[in-house]
Amino acid sequence: MGLDGRVFDLSQPMEPAMPVSPNHPGFRMALIRRHGDMVRPDGGSAANELIVMGGHTGTHLDGLAHVSQDGHLHGGIDATAAVRGSRYADLGIETVAPIVVPGVLLDVAGFRGLEALPPGEPISADELAATASAQGVEVPEQGAVVIRSGWARHWSDATTYVGHDTGVPGVAESGAEWLAARRPRVAAHDSMAFEQIPAGAGHRVMPVHRVLLVEHGIHIVENINAEELAAARAYTFTFICLPLRMVGATGSPVRPIAIA
Repeated sequence: MGLDGRVFDLSQPMEPAMPVSPNHPGFRMALIRRHGDMVRPDGGSAANELIVMGGHTGTHLDGLAHVSQDGHLHGGIDATAAVRGSRYADLGIETVAPIVVPGVLLDVAGFRGLEALPPGEPISADELAATASAQGVEVPEQGAVVIRSGWARHWSDATTYVGHDTGVPGVAESGAEWLAARRPRVAAHDSMAFEQIPAGAGHRVMPVHRVLLVEHGIHIVENINAEELAAARAYTFTFICLPLRMVGATGSPVRPIAIA
């Protein structure tokens, strides 16, 4: 695994108008000091900003404290007892080590010959397997897998991207089981929820999060932009992703890159 090659930025830009999950806070930024508000004796000046956002806003990584099932986090940890004040004493995002691993792209939209999958379309285990076979790749154990539906092209249209009324393509439960059997460290997708969102259903149930986060301890990265990666047919690469060390948080904004 080398670090020589072309660098692909897999993150989405952050601004107040960007798409945001209905379950999470959005992004706000305000300049608190502008140049000229305070001028030093030598003529120098500085500007700075205040940023307010959720841990699951924009391109971000889900920590293992993010989702529980039947009152328990990954490893059987009691989800209620894990809380200490306003943070999680167990499985907080600060426990996630920097991720520098082999990665593969599964370009499902490209496999189908489409720019993007239709709204609400499921990505099944069979389709993930067929895509991997067609591309000649295998999901590396303790590595990263980036799944492309082409949905990133809708990022500038928040209503379409979130897709409450029309649905969003994503990994089905069978696809999650297929991924889990290959034991990656992290799985990423180019949509808000990673998983299939049927038209009108919203984020009512999230079985893929249960399978990956709770049952198997596999981190999820959402809102990936894999368009340039797919255009270059860079199906194998080094994947680098560093979550912020926010103690007790359930997720973190990230700027993942692929070096191919």
